[in-house]
Amino acid sequence: MDHVTRRDVGLGLGAALLPFPAHAATMIDVRDHGARGDGRTIDSTAINAAIVAAARSGGGTVLIPAGRYLCFSIRLLSHVTIQFAQGAVIEAADPARHAGRYDLPDDNGEQLYQDFGHSHWRNSLFWGEDVENVAMIGPGLIHGLGLTRDGPGARWKAQTGERPLSMRQMSAAEIARLEPDAARMNGLGNKAIAFRNGRNIRLSGFSMLKCGHFAILATGTRDLHIHDLTIDTDRDGIDLDCVQRTIVEWCRVNTPNDDAIVIKSSFALGRAVASEDVTVRHCAVSGYDLGTMFDGTRRTTQLLAPDRDRVTGRIKLGTESNGGYRRILIEDCSFTHCRGLALETVDGGVMEDVVVHRITMRDVTTAPLFLRIGDRRRGPAGTQVGAIRRVTLSDIDATGIDHRFAAAIAGLPGHPVEDVTLSRIHLSYRGGGTSEDAARRPEDLAGAYPEPSMFGVLPAWGLWVQHAKGLVIDRLDLATTSPDARPPLMIEDAAGLSVTRTPLWRG
Repeated sequence: MDHVTRRDVGLGLGAALLPFPAHAATMIDVRDHGARGDGRTIDSTAINAAIVAAARSGGGTVLIPAGRYLCFSIRLLSHVTIQFAQGAVIEAADPARHAGRYDLPDDNGEQLYQDFGHSHWRNSLFWGEDVENVAMIGPGLIHGLGLTRDGPGARWKAQTGERPLSMRQMSAAEIARLEPDAARMNGLGNKAIAFRNGRNIRLSGFSMLKCGHFAILATGTRDLHIHDLTIDTDRDGIDLDCVQRTIVEWCRVNTPNDDAIVIKSSFALGRAVASEDVTVRHCAVSGYDLGTMFDGTRRTTQLLAPDRDRVTGRIKLGTESNGGYRRILIEDCSFTHCRGLALETVDGGVMEDVVVHRITMRDVTTAPLFLRIGDRRRGPAGTQVGAIRRVTLSDIDATGIDHRFAAAIAGLPGHPVEDVTLSRIHLSYRGGGTSEDAARRPEDLAGAYPEPSMFGVLPAWGLWVQHAKGLVIDRLDLATTSPDARPPLMIEDAAGLSVTRTPLWRG
């Protein structure tokens, strides 16, 4: 399944989540409130007036007809559906070129445990706080031309020469040093759509292009359904942070510079909150050159992401992981020209009951599978090392994998990755590892930022495991397209290991 197309599907559980309110027949046209849609007039004031009018009448649908609407912040309200007509484009205005500014970032006090982008929602093109029964439905396009992909971490990079995409590699004290730099974000927008809390949210049927730091950030949101979106953007695509009862399905997300669909559990709400009962299905993620999934050319000339590894564009759990994850299902998805699946907990959270099956990967730019317990512990005093347990990975077919990055399961001494099952998995690598590579013995690197490249070239080419317990491997098929001097598997400190029907296992 290299490309997922729009289809009519039975929504199953998702149907219960769709906020199609009985009042949707109340239709308010933004042109009746002064919107021009001419690509020159700032139309956000008129659109906000239409939303307020719909909310005051008990709810309704705000229609955005065909046209190009130049906008700063649009504030979503409960019981209001935004309907983009065919040919409707919302263009994010640029404060450097247009008269106006985005809403100021929320005043949430000191934010030490996640970066600026995760900690604020109002400095966005569309945002909603504590809203319920809200929908944004297409067709139509959100074009984030005036949004910024950067954050306050830029000054740290200039001072130190390091390469963090944000503030993810900094200590609390180092982040505090950047507070004056955070003020430069006032008036700028860095997200296309942001929700803080909220219930019964639907996003369906529209496209998003070049949408800044996050195309979609949903934090603490319940009963969220994201369906049939096309996203081709600068950094993160869909970020689900501390969410419950969420479905993402039939979406196409291209993000060469950052993660495509990512589930997190940060401390942005001021407490540790788990992401629970999340399903990602029938989605296609990729790392094509920016904009070329959207225009159909699907070019692959970009070699590196900003973190200096090859292009990103994957599905991931992590990195922010204070609250942990429970009952996560990822199924029937494709990865193309991007990194593989990453399941990470490094900030004290527990990851448990994760099922991933029926996945295809083509041209994998780092490890196809990466499970990692780390000890970054970016959290308040008392934060402990987290855990990964009860993870099932099955029916996965990955080809064209960068030879440097075997599938990896890496716990820590005394903190093994527990009860992982790998079954019916085929991994094909490009080969080319040397005898020097085979002699390497990577350190545990407990506090390092979790990424497959953190360990360097691994000493096995197919699967590398250290610090695991109760690992079950059945029908793991490994291959290379050229010779490789390393062993296919290397498994160390793995109590209760079971390996069956795996031809290259020599245990």
